[in-house]
Amino acid sequence: MTRDRQLHLGAFMRPISIHTGAWRYPGAVANANFNFPLIRHLAQRLEAAKFDAFFMADHLAVLNMPVDALKRSHTVTSFEPFTLLSALAGATEKIGLVATASTTFDEPYHIARRFASLDHISGGRAGWNIVTTANPDAALNFGYTQEIDHDERYRRAREFHDVVTGLWDSFADDAFPRDTASGLFFDPTKMHVLAHKGDYLSVRGPLNIARPIQGWPVIVQAGASEAGRELAGATAEVIFAAESSIDRAREFHTDIRRRMVKYGRDPELLRVLPAAFVVVGDTVEEAQAKRAHLDSLVHYDSGIHSLSGMLGHDVSGYDPDGQLPEIPETNASQSSRARIVEVAEREKLTIRELAARAGSYSGLAFVGTPKTIADAMEEWLETRASDGFNIMFPYLPAGLDDFVDRVVPELQRRGIFRKDYEGTTLREHLGLPRPENRFFAARREEAAE
Repeated sequence: MTRDRQLHLGAFMRPISIHTGAWRYPGAVANANFNFPLIRHLAQRLEAAKFDAFFMADHLAVLNMPVDALKRSHTVTSFEPFTLLSALAGATEKIGLVATASTTFDEPYHIARRFASLDHISGGRAGWNIVTTANPDAALNFGYTQEIDHDERYRRAREFHDVVTGLWDSFADDAFPRDTASGLFFDPTKMHVLAHKGDYLSVRGPLNIARPIQGWPVIVQAGASEAGRELAGATAEVIFAAESSIDRAREFHTDIRRRMVKYGRDPELLRVLPAAFVVVGDTVEEAQAKRAHLDSLVHYDSGIHSLSGMLGHDVSGYDPDGQLPEIPETNASQSSRARIVEVAEREKLTIRELAARAGSYSGLAFVGTPKTIADAMEEWLETRASDGFNIMFPYLPAGLDDFVDRVVPELQRRGIFRKDYEGTTLREHLGLPRPENRFFAARREEAAE
């Protein structure tokens, strides 16, 4: 039996595991984050399990932490997302390919070209995870002496989105007759010059690539601050959410949908996919033991600097066995800061305990049997706390195999996850419509009048 509401599942695959101890876990492939044959195999396994998308985060610098902490991180070397996803496009047929690209340190023409190319190469499977970049070391890599103010980054991001989507609409869908008899390759009346001049960007256009197969690659957004929520309400089709409480997740879901209405958007055309760290065992106790062993592999000197990075404030000088002091506001990611502060207050954790969480994963986690994990996911789905999840695997390849081989069949048995793809594009997987070309739709309306 198939239920009306179906889960959507993405796989968070850069880093291959977000857990700092993943590369040290018994049986794990230590270089999984930079091992293309393994990553290709994992993408094919995820496609066989009918996942919606393979999701890649990105960093524009090595993690901003002291070398004594950095030397323990398996994420110090990672593939650039577009290069890897372009290679995976040829090794897969249907799974979506979502790349993170920053609006802070890149140019919209570059981003528009890359995603349009990936969408054509993959047959309509590209998605753009819009982010702003807070890492001060990344700022230094792009000619800035300090990071850009948080709200300023989001104002630029909104204009950046409008420019990129405008560039994707440079050509009508039927702009290329390629008429060999007349010698007409494209129809100039079906090309639009953007000529954008705004507060932050000046871009003439048009894009020198035909309109993407999906019209626009799927727009994904992850910010949870006030500015991030406004950007999501105005632009997002998928949200990579970070709420770990089901009640707060429902509130978040409702809030974003309300903001979409304000911007004249249909709130039903939104898919909220919280990050979910999943550890599978034959019993709940076995799964908990796996998680505990994994967490034990995180060194304190790594965890404390991960914690400082999430907070945007150095806490390495405080008593490890004391409580977290009041943390000032910074330009760092506000969603990460809020999440760790909330966990600290709710569970009365010491700085040492918080460091272990930060070096592992402090957000939503499903640790249990295939049945208990499916029970929890079903509750989140049915109560509209989420539309699915972006799954984070604890270690590779066994952690992914456990989910694919054991949890996915249980979700399918319950009728809340597909047994096969019904379409070929990422938009079709997610049940999202193909957007009209804003410029040529308007011209058609004018001609009809």
